[in-house]
Amino acid sequence: MEQALKDKLLAQARAEGFDACRICAPDAIGQVPDRLTAFLDAGRHGQMRWMEERAGWRGNPAALWPEARSVIMLGESYTPAHDPLAVLGQPDCGAISVYAQNRDYHDLVKKRLKRLARWLIAEGGGEVKVFVDTAPVAEKPLGQAAGLGWQGKHTNLVSRELGSWFFIGSVFTTLDLPVDATERDHCGSCTACQVACPTAAFPAPYQLDARRCISYLTIEHHGPVDVELRGLLGNRIYGCDDCLAACPWNKFAVEAREIRYHARPELVAPKLAELAVLDDAGFRAFFSGSPIKRIGRNRFVRNVLYAIGNSGDVALLAIAQGLCEDEDVTVADAARWAVGQLSATQR
Repeated sequence: MEQALKDKLLAQARAEGFDACRICAPDAIGQVPDRLTAFLDAGRHGQMRWMEERAGWRGNPAALWPEARSVIMLGESYTPAHDPLAVLGQPDCGAISVYAQNRDYHDLVKKRLKRLARWLIAEGGGEVKVFVDTAPVAEKPLGQAAGLGWQGKHTNLVSRELGSWFFIGSVFTTLDLPVDATERDHCGSCTACQVACPTAAFPAPYQLDARRCISYLTIEHHGPVDVELRGLLGNRIYGCDDCLAACPWNKFAVEAREIRYHARPELVAPKLAELAVLDDAGFRAFFSGSPIKRIGRNRFVRNVLYAIGNSGDVALLAIAQGLCEDEDVTVADAARWAVGQLSATQR
């Protein structure tokens, strides 16, 4: 009976838009508590204090909801149709991470998860809880335990079928469902993701120091970025795809089925000159429905100003000068830094 229900579940997950569906037990993550503790003890989480506060749950999914008997792990591709790194060669434009070039995936994935969860209750009974990135769930280790993929040397999940470009969601259920085999590591001797990192954020394979990660610095980090790292950001203004794009397993990935993951043309290579002058209302309107909206205008314009400083384009000097007295002190600091960088270019 359980296998028959699982077979129906796999078909329903595909019908809902998911590209992969695997199952594991809530206590199947093994070494995660030790890895997480080492990460936190070294301070590599930076300002993400919430990771410390909920470390107990993140390191032990069984404690998050003790009644759960199975965890359904789901993957949904957002593989881009374009070269995500091409914009790095356009210094007057901003580079936005592929996942943020259209609608906020949290909303889309969670709606699919809820529909699938309702179907499961109607079909098999039991209780469910759904999670997508916003709760203390060890999604990547659970994904590996369920066979969805493996945590690569860049610490992200990699799939032989989907490459590195896919979102992860989970459904915890009180139903006992047949589990899948854990996926083994297929990175081998490859170090492409390590070599590709602009800021050397990987102290060793399978280890990440978020304090040097461009995704962390442009999204999670509050206040000024260390001066030594600003020049390494290049024109990346929200997130970074370098380590993901370098993964050889992406050659098996197929373009995202969901059209709302396809890039909005205006976000593939937006002009820095236009982004820097956005006020709060303009920022909110331009990024309506986008995950970028959550970091707010000030942090975003800070990032844009770092990119302007790195552009070498003296035509952008006047824009940076106009923000040197911005009411946000971090924006003003970034503007003065950009002015200094561009002024040095003129000499």
